[in-house]
Amino acid sequence: MHFRRLHWALAIVLLAAFAVSGQVQKSAGDWAEWETISPEGEEFTVSMPKNPTTETTKFPYHKMELNARSYLATKAGGPVFAIVSLSGIKSVGSVSDFARFNSYVDAFKDYFPPKVRTKDTALTKLVLVSSRPFHGHTGRSYKVTIGELTGTAHAFATKKRFYMIVSLNSKDEEMQEKFLSSFVLPDRQPDPPKVAANADQPANNQSGQTAENQPEKTLDPNTTTGAEGNTENATPAVNNEGRKQPEGKKPINGGMLNGKAIYLPQPEVAAAEATGVVLVQILVDENGSVIEAKAISGPQHLQAAAVNAARLARFSPTTLMGEPVKVAGTLSFNFTRSN
Repeated sequence: MHFRRLHWALAIVLLAAFAVSGQVQKSAGDWAEWETISPEGEEFTVSMPKNPTTETTKFPYHKMELNARSYLATKAGGPVFAIVSLSGIKSVGSVSDFARFNSYVDAFKDYFPPKVRTKDTALTKLVLVSSRPFHGHTGRSYKVTIGELTGTAHAFATKKRFYMIVSLNSKDEEMQEKFLSSFVLPDRQPDPPKVAANADQPANNQSGQTAENQPEKTLDPNTTTGAEGNTENATPAVNNEGRKQPEGKKPINGGMLNGKAIYLPQPEVAAAEATGVVLVQILVDENGSVIEAKAISGPQHLQAAAVNAARLARFSPTTLMGEPVKVAGTLSFNFTRSN
């Protein structure tokens, strides 16, 4: 009798174990179904776990309002796969694509961390691993840390949008590669040839483009913006007589500019023991954006991080006798172990 009872107890334990195992397998199978998505209004196609959470919103970034979309697949205690789509940062004057790209990366660090489960979203860090073009678009790869989550991110900038493809907390390298490698963008189209303006041709539509197919426009930050890509009271490229406006004056010497910056990010470095001081020579345009940055002294292995941070700095516009002017000066970056 005792043996029979023991036999039945063992059978019950085994049945319970199989039931729990079945639930675990079912839970793990939630990510067995993947789908290829190509959302309306986006330029990308990607394969990710079925039914990702999507969000469309706007959020402030400095004096701008950016458009943001996120496509997020996450699993309790498991990986996080996400696509972040940003738009709204316009090129100003001679600001390079490099500066626009860095600004988007900076905006991503404001927008995305609160979307994922983490105890401290303030501890967000991107360390550049490589730079590589992707179908003709600017592209970079990063190591990402968001609180206690770590992983990989690929960033790409098209004419209209910026995309960050993020994989966090994934221990399955095959699944991570399946997600990251499935992201596809169409080939970058060559810029249309520039056509000289004349008195018989409007200056604001020289290439024959319509509002729907124009890339992000060059804007003056003091103009007002409505819907994405539209402007009001934009400064024309030529005056009423069809002649080009005179070029800006030579920059004035501003000396050390650290104390004059209204925004100056800390450089990001991979090595915790990195120490030293790097001086970066910069040129600030009439709107307060850094358009040129070059390291002039300091440890060689820290210069790239300092230059990247310098390009993201922002200043109040400088005027001379009522006229906006460029300013040349220097930024000092002191690397300590806390960086």
